Amino acid sequence: MKKTALLFLLCLFTLAGIAQQADKITGIWWNDEKTSKIKVEKKDGKYIGTIVFMIPEKYKNGQPPKDDNNPDESLRSRSLIGLQILQDFDYDANKKEWKNGKIYDPKSGNTYDCYAWMESDDLLKLKGFVVGIRWLGRSSEWYRTDL
Repeated sequence: MKKTALLFLLCLFTLAGIAQQADKITGIWWNDEKTSKIKVEKKDGKYIGTIVFMIPEKYKNGQPPKDDNNPDESLRSRSLIGLQILQDFDYDANKKEWKNGKIYDPKSGNTYDCYAWMESDDLLKLKGFVVGIRWLGRSSEWYRTDL
C-alpha cells in the first residue's frame, strides 16, 4: 500500500513539473522586430498567441494596421490588434518544445506549420515551415516583456 501511494505521489509531482514547463511559454512577447507584442496563453488545452499591441509608428491615420494581405478578402479590413497569430500548440515534454501549431504571418497573409522552444526564460524561438519539412522554413526570436 505504501509503495502504491508513493508511486502515485511521484507521478503527481512529475505531471505538475511537466505542466509548469509547458506553461513557461505563456506571457507577453515582443516579436523579433519589436513592432508587436503577442500574448501567449493556454486555451482549451492548447497554446495560442494574439497580437495585443503594436508600436504607434505602424498606425495609419490613428488606426492600427489592417490584415491587408489576408488571402480572404472579407478579412482584410480587420485590425491586426486582437488577431490570433498562433494556434493549436501542444507541449512535448520529451523534446521540450511546443509543436503541432500554426503561425499566421500578417506580412504575407500565409499560415505555416510551426514549432517553438525556449532558449532561456526570456527568449522564445519559433520556426514556421511548409509541407511538413521542418528545415524548410524561417525562424523568429521573441523576447519576453510586459504589456
